Amino acid sequence: EDELRQLLEDKEHPIAYDGFEPSGRIHIAQGLLRVINVNKLTKAGIKFKFWVADWFALMNNKMGGDLEKIRTVGEYFIEVWKASGMDLENVEFLWASEHMNQDYWLQVVKIGTISSVTRITRCAQIMGRSDVESLSAAQIFYPCMQATDIFHLGIDIAQLGMDQRKVNMLAREIAPKIGKKKPIAIHHHMLMGLTPPKDTEATGADAAIAKKMSKSIPASSIYMTDTKEVILNKFKKAYCPEAQVEDNPVLEYCRYIVFEKVSEFTIERPEKFGGNSTYKSYEDLEKAFLAKEIHPADLKMSTAKYIDSFLEPVREHFITNERAKALLEKVESYQTTR
Repeated sequence: EDELRQLLEDKEHPIAYDGFEPSGRIHIAQGLLRVINVNKLTKAGIKFKFWVADWFALMNNKMGGDLEKIRTVGEYFIEVWKASGMDLENVEFLWASEHMNQDYWLQVVKIGTISSVTRITRCAQIMGRSDVESLSAAQIFYPCMQATDIFHLGIDIAQLGMDQRKVNMLAREIAPKIGKKKPIAIHHHMLMGLTPPKDTEATGADAAIAKKMSKSIPASSIYMTDTKEVILNKFKKAYCPEAQVEDNPVLEYCRYIVFEKVSEFTIERPEKFGGNSTYKSYEDLEKAFLAKEIHPADLKMSTAKYIDSFLEPVREHFITNERAKALLEKVESYQTTR
């Protein structure tokens, strides 16, 4: 916090970045939550660089390793963010394949020479991998490349999810050794999936990562172009134990998405069950849920209506904008043929 405060005092427009692998349909953790986080930073005067990690997606065999498909999915992601209200005036999209020049690869080699294989493989989580033995030779380069991204782009702030914290710590550790400044790491929360969380022995941040939303499990994810009917049905089946806050994905949606976009939350229910009730903060909503003043079914359906309203402009964009419509059709066709 002290480093961040000092940066904001010293530099009028610091530069932050996040990288993403184009891979399949985009869910609201990548869509709405990312827009909320980026807009918070740009509102504070920070310039944001998005690193479209197309070659990284190739190394992770996303979209079957087809670079043309990966490029299409990347363009689709950008269209989603446009329709979701991202502050594009202060955002720049950079395609990795267009900026990974000789200086970039020299930096990758330098980082590799001062890092042990053991230290690098500890970062395997950034690729969604926990089994080091299953890593390909190309994936061993991945953490060195991601650390290089930070230095190559000249960023001040690495704003990524908690699943990326290990590689950001690697970058902070090696920065003095290669004559670079340490990046400030700001890690956002990993939104849970809607299905019951898996049992895990992990604790703290690792436990949260293990329970995060997965686009490979459709029932656990709300996709950015899901219809109202689909959204309501997914929330109807969502895991939401009565009077329980921990590991409750519906309350997470309320905290990290709904209350970031509206100033009050209304629970809708028939008069015979108490009628509507409105809450002006997440804390008040949580307190009422813990006190069993709100039934899980009412919380789920009310949350679903808010989420649906946030996604309506996105659905409309992919219906009325011909380029966006064509991109979505291609991406959806990839899901059925891969």
